[in-house]
Amino acid sequence: MWVKHDTSWLKTFHKRDNKLIVGMIGDIVGRPGRVMIKTFLKDIKTKHNIDIVIANSENISHGFGMTEKNLKEMQKAGIDVFTGGNHSFDKKDDYKVVLSNSSVLRPANYPDEVDGKGVGIYTFADEKFAVINMMGQFTMPICDNPFRKAIQIVDELTKKNIKHIIMDFHAETTAEKRVMIKLFENKVSAIFGTHTHIGTDDYEINDGTFYVSDIGLTGCRDNIIGMHSKVPTQKFLTGIGGHFEVDNNCDKIMQIVIIDINDEGKTTKAKKLKIYNNKETVQTTI
Repeated sequence: MWVKHDTSWLKTFHKRDNKLIVGMIGDIVGRPGRVMIKTFLKDIKTKHNIDIVIANSENISHGFGMTEKNLKEMQKAGIDVFTGGNHSFDKKDDYKVVLSNSSVLRPANYPDEVDGKGVGIYTFADEKFAVINMMGQFTMPICDNPFRKAIQIVDELTKKNIKHIIMDFHAETTAEKRVMIKLFENKVSAIFGTHTHIGTDDYEINDGTFYVSDIGLTGCRDNIIGMHSKVPTQKFLTGIGGHFEVDNNCDKIMQIVIIDINDEGKTTKAKKLKIYNNKETVQTTI
C-alpha cells in the first residue's frame, strides 16, 4: 500500500482555536542547511505555535540523499515529516533504513515495488492529516504520471474523509507546478514546490488551498543552488562537469512557510520567514 498510518513517532497535537499550524521547508542542502535548522527551528516552532514541520530532505547529507544519522539529527532538531525527490535513493548504504522510517516519504509516482512510500497519514487532536510527496517529469527519473497519480491519491484520501492534505511537488518547471495547483484548488490544503532551490514569490491562497512554486533552499545562499560555485561554473564555461560539493564556509539562509489550516482543511493564512545566519529575519505575509 502507498499509505502507511503509523503515528508512533508523532506526538499528539492539540489544536489552538480549531486550527492546525504547519511549517513547510524546501530543500535542506548539506551541513549549512542542517546548521540553520538546528540553530533556529525550535525557536521558530515555539514563537509561531507550529504544530508540525514538513521538510524536503533529499539533499540533507552533503547535498545528495539522506543518511540515518542525519535523519535522527533533524528529527531531534524539530522536523516531523521528511519528503524527498530524485535524490531520495542516493545514499546506497542508508536509503532502505531511512525510507522504512514512518516519518520519511519519497515521491509517490515511483513504481510500487520501489522502497518507501509516497503518502503518510498522521494524527493530530484525534483527526488525520495526510502528506503527499510527488515528483515532476521534466529532467526527472522516468516514473508514473504525477498528475494522474495525484488525482488517484487525493480521491482515496477524500473517500477516507481526510480533509487536511499537504503536497510537496518536487519538480523542475513552474508549468508542471501550475498544472498541479489548478487540478487541486479547493481539494487540498496546500501545495508547495521544491527542487529548484530558488524561492519564488507567487504565494497564493485560492479557495482554501495554499500554493507557492518553490519555497527555496535552506543552506548556503551565496554560491549556486547551495553548492560551491567552482564545478557548476566550469560546466557552463567548458561543458565538462564534475562532482558538486557543498560549500560549508558560506552565508546561510533558512526559508520556511507557515500556514493556518482550519477544521475543514482550508488554509486561511500564510506567511514566509527568511532567516539569515546573522539572525536577521524577513517576513512576508500572504
